[in-house]
Amino acid sequence: MEKPIITKECAKALSETKFLNTYDLQYAEGAHYYIATRRNVDNLTATKSIEEQDHMLPDAVTCFIIIKQKGEEDCLLLQYEYRFPIGQYVLCPPAGIIDAADCEGGNPLITATIREIKEETGLDVKDTDKIYVLNDLLFSTPGFTDECNALVVAEIELDDLSQLSHEYAEATELFGDFLLVTKKDAKNILKRGRDPKGHHIPLYAYAALSYFVLKEE
Repeated sequence: MEKPIITKECAKALSETKFLNTYDLQYAEGAHYYIATRRNVDNLTATKSIEEQDHMLPDAVTCFIIIKQKGEEDCLLLQYEYRFPIGQYVLCPPAGIIDAADCEGGNPLITATIREIKEETGLDVKDTDKIYVLNDLLFSTPGFTDECNALVVAEIELDDLSQLSHEYAEATELFGDFLLVTKKDAKNILKRGRDPKGHHIPLYAYAALSYFVLKEE
């Protein structure tokens, strides 16, 4: 099927703010598609070729943190975070927007992940820990937005859990408790589609739990 050609000239700004923009993509005469995006008109995913999309940075990183303690079963580290659009605390993996400073080094995804893990959990990723990109760009809900996340795994070895803290979180971020999830726990959450408190879980939490369950030792 022939796809619509969307250029920068097709995108008409409906609103542009510091954190969110909305555009009308008028891809044909009388044909409109409305999107929300973190990107400005010069960087919209819809205007990029396949080759350009293959090399673009995602908006954010989502961190799949696996805690390894000697003599203990490996656990996935999740946390309860207040999500304003939902109006509830929900179970989430740590995540955050890629900053301009993250792009100054050799690997923005790894740099952003290490920073976000420190900010949201208090944990330092050590040189001896294992960190790797699972997926470099995953679209969230492409029927509404071009927002995309990289999935990055960090396997962190700890002697104990005393370093876990939310003291480095930014002012707009509201956190509840941490939750260490075994593979058995993860399977139960996936089967129910709800966290241990009975709340529905976000898609990226589902992805983190699924990866952890399927991960080979």
